[in-house]
Amino acid sequence: MKDLPLRDVYRLIEPGPVVLLTTSHKGPANVMTMSWHMMVDFEPPLIACVVSDRDHSFTALRATKECVVAIPPAEMAETVVAIGNCSGRDVDKFEAFHLTKGEAEKVSAPLVVDCFANIECKVVDTRLVNQYCLFVLQGVKAWIDPARRGSKTIHHKGMGSFIVDGETIELDSKMP
Repeated sequence: MKDLPLRDVYRLIEPGPVVLLTTSHKGPANVMTMSWHMMVDFEPPLIACVVSDRDHSFTALRATKECVVAIPPAEMAETVVAIGNCSGRDVDKFEAFHLTKGEAEKVSAPLVVDCFANIECKVVDTRLVNQYCLFVLQGVKAWIDPARRGSKTIHHKGMGSFIVDGETIELDSKMP
């Protein structure tokens, strides 16, 4: 074994797929790239996520307490990274990246039709926002494109490195 700098630990345990988070507040709807998130509960689905207070989306999420988490297919990887490399303060990202907005049913933030799944969310816990920029979201409506149900996703390993989903294995589970 060899020492690993603590700043690189996140690269070992990076969570689930890279997603897009949309918000709508005072101006054009915004979309940001997010990889720091995790499931907290099954039903209702609770998702914890970190949205930096330096991100344009932070103000909108804090003010409106709602968003959409959209899951892009691996084919969108370059677009997803480009979205994350600019700020919604300066760019209308939906227009710049030719993303298709869909109307959400329960929140004002738009769906991203280009993604294979979208989860409309309401913020249900902000106790860790001031200290860690961590929001707990509750999924209130979910959408999936049945034609793209098996889409592969990308997973961020840090420093511009990503993994695309690989082989699926099925194992017995005792979970309900």
